[in-house]
Amino acid sequence: MPICPGEIVTNALRLRRLRKTDTDAFIAMNADLNVMEFFPRPWSPEESKAALARIDQAFDERGFGIYAIEVSGIFGGIVGLSIPSFNAPFTPCVEILWRLTPPSWGKGYATAAAAAVLQTAFQSLPLEEVVSFASRNNVKSIRVMQKIGMRLDPHGDFDHPDVENPTLRPHVLYRISADHLRYM
Repeated sequence: MPICPGEIVTNALRLRRLRKTDTDAFIAMNADLNVMEFFPRPWSPEESKAALARIDQAFDERGFGIYAIEVSGIFGGIVGLSIPSFNAPFTPCVEILWRLTPPSWGKGYATAAAAAVLQTAFQSLPLEEVVSFASRNNVKSIRVMQKIGMRLDPHGDFDHPDVENPTLRPHVLYRISADHLRYM
């Protein structure tokens, strides 16, 4: 089975598998109202702990997954690949996602980390395409998608089935192929 490495290093960041020592920072990030602005609600500590367990298990089973973003030895958020658990016209698929702590915002870390994960994934895994999606209102995440070379799927807009809030439910879908990334 092809696998992604457990660690990816860029000029400014270290992306590594999540550890138990990340638990408190992960819980704090997911409980932050600003971080979770485009989610249905902040997560409880129990939800974050359950997510950490799923992330670790999924990485072991699939050979890819979600990394911690480490900036100068400090937890700065997460980035990585996931398989969405909901049904939509574009699923099943592999999704790239990111979520950063407020001190890591506005420094280009999401873009650098996501670009590194895409590059590594397309080199290590037999993927033809990766998608990303966000609430139509989440202009910062949409901008990251554009910066890493993803293209808007003009027919991909969808209402996220796990989101009830009518303001957050409409989502946009972006895609990138392995071939497109090779020519960037």
